[in-house]
Amino acid sequence: MTMETKKDIFKTHLAAWLDAKGDKKKRGEIIRHIRFVAGMHPKSVSRAFKRIQMRDPGIQERRGRNTVYTPDVIAALKEVWEVGSESCGENLHPVIPEYVAILQRDCLWTHGQEATEKLLRMSPATVKRRAGAFVRIRSMARGRSTTKPGSIHALIPVRAGPWHEAPAGTMQIDTVAHCGGSTAGDYAYTVNATDVATLWGSRRAQWNKGQEATVSGMTAMNADMPFPMVEWHPDSGSEFVNWHCKGWCERRGQKLTRSRPNRKNDNCFVEERNGHIVRKWVGYARYDMPEIVGALNELYDTLTPYQRVLTREDVSDDIKMKLRETHETLNPLLMKREIDRKLNRVSAVYIHHGRPNALSAFR
Repeated sequence: MTMETKKDIFKTHLAAWLDAKGDKKKRGEIIRHIRFVAGMHPKSVSRAFKRIQMRDPGIQERRGRNTVYTPDVIAALKEVWEVGSESCGENLHPVIPEYVAILQRDCLWTHGQEATEKLLRMSPATVKRRAGAFVRIRSMARGRSTTKPGSIHALIPVRAGPWHEAPAGTMQIDTVAHCGGSTAGDYAYTVNATDVATLWGSRRAQWNKGQEATVSGMTAMNADMPFPMVEWHPDSGSEFVNWHCKGWCERRGQKLTRSRPNRKNDNCFVEERNGHIVRKWVGYARYDMPEIVGALNELYDTLTPYQRVLTREDVSDDIKMKLRETHETLNPLLMKREIDRKLNRVSAVYIHHGRPNALSAFR
């Protein structure tokens, strides 16, 4: 029985209860009836009638604990969530103090002191629960796999983990096909790489997934990373498991390992980011126009993590100092606006080729 049903029972018998004032027998009958219907203790019945009589109809009844996180606090959290690219609560909670400090520094924080203090005290569980309510309804579209086995599997060692002791520079890498609903024909790919130790990510778009194009993307990512690469760990796709890629890694003194076939958990760090970074930002549309590759790479150049690198003992102090100097100049809100601007450029290329519903393809 719900609380609303119980309230209706008391409202129905309230007039009879008031008429029976001073008549213990009649009131006893009412108590026994309500006790039978609602399963309440006799004393609770009389107390409930008293509460109804004392209640001011002009004041809304409130029970339970006082609300700590009022709407102004939730509004502040939502702004940080939007600046943080609508990330999940687990990823959002550690960066809240940093984002608030930067927005205050650049005079972009408009929330009051009390709301800000409550936001900074918010627990990870509360952030997760509140941020979960912000998440938009997303398309249930799914990408298609284009991984095919290569012919030199025996020369590329298999690695399935463990990963918890991997040094900085251990990169899991994968390709994401921007093929829409069909893998036929030519279209763009994103080479997505994630460092296992720091979760630092790098992405490059390319036309198709030939060996030379893939190695060219890996070369660009190798140059962009703030610390040296020691290992590349793809799945068993032919764009990585080939002589050209193997020789490229050997010339740089970098290991090339691979996942077991059809075991996505062997590449779990990058597989996860295929969805909540690449697919989140550029969606599931078919990009079969070569000029969109440049627009995608401009977008990827603005997406980069930071704090985990500073805690690593296997990253040099010089690299950490350069990262700190760069980080001091960044503003997450301005970066979000820059990302949106570059997404609009990707959309403009899409529209230029006469594709309907271009904006819906990205989210």
